[in-house]
Amino acid sequence: MTGLALVLTEPRARFRDLLAAEWCKVWSLRSTGWSLLLGVLTVVAFNVGQAWDRYRYWPTYDPAARAGYVRDGMALWDAFTGNAAMVMLLAAAAMGAVTVTGEYGSGLIRTTFAAVPARRSLMAAKVLVVAGVTTGFGAVAAGGSFFATQAILSVHGIGLSIGHPGALRVVVASALLAPVSALAGMALGTLLRSGAATIVANVVLLLLVPAVTSEKRHWSAVLAHVQPQKAWQRLVKTVDWPEPFPWTVGGAWLVYAVWAVAAAAVTVLAVQRRDQ
Repeated sequence: MTGLALVLTEPRARFRDLLAAEWCKVWSLRSTGWSLLLGVLTVVAFNVGQAWDRYRYWPTYDPAARAGYVRDGMALWDAFTGNAAMVMLLAAAAMGAVTVTGEYGSGLIRTTFAAVPARRSLMAAKVLVVAGVTTGFGAVAAGGSFFATQAILSVHGIGLSIGHPGALRVVVASALLAPVSALAGMALGTLLRSGAATIVANVVLLLLVPAVTSEKRHWSAVLAHVQPQKAWQRLVKTVDWPEPFPWTVGGAWLVYAVWAVAAAAVTVLAVQRRDQ
């Protein structure tokens, strides 16, 4: 018919479609499953190694040391160690970073943005998928570590249950360290767009900065208290040792939340006018 034109317009992608696409994209990489599996095994191995060492040398402890260990709930310190937290932090940050830098490195990001012009929605979907995957990773690693270590310690009657005061907080704080770190890695990857540069930035920001800060001076304590690693240390602490500048458990949870929200916002907003 003359005078009439048939205009075909592609329907806008629904957000659940973007979630499904990003979910498939993450799991289409063979390295994803292996990285998660090796990450969990490494984290659990560090913690089980600490618990086994405690089990092995427990008979050599004097009565005062044994009483102090039980009184202070030190079994929770063995449930998730600092070394394990460092491994989880770096592994999760790398997972988050590669979901962004991998696409920029291969050039796939141009195709992705061409197919989905709604960049913010696309990146929001990517953020949710990565947060969900790494939360599961953290939950398996933290929960597995807790139950494995306490089973070992229970041979000597010093293991604790998940209902012990502070035990659940240790598990949850350790599990959530993974998505917080992953979102930070995503934000850095979105800004730097280079895998190598992002890995270096992750190490500097998430490990070196907390390592060089001290809680002996006020300005340094303030800087330390806004770091995810330091927040994790506060959350898993079972004894309130005297400190020059103490801070609260609520403050540590707030640090987790602020880092997660800020990192997600950077990831979503930084791509609006940048293709490469």
